[in-house]
Amino acid sequence: MGWIFGVIIFALDVWAIASIINTNESTKVKVIWVLLVAILPVVGLIVWWLAGPKANYG
Repeated sequence: MGWIFGVIIFALDVWAIASIINTNESTKVKVIWVLLVAILPVVGLIVWWLAGPKANYG
């Protein structure tokens, strides 16, 4: 049952990293956010959701 939680977190982290890459922020800011999400998957995802740059899909 624990592996399901891991797969969900992994999928959300991949989605968050893709969204970070698709922002208009500078490369430095993108790298910092990607590292935060990659190193601290759960905490980084929550912090990004609340305060991070959002993607521009339009």
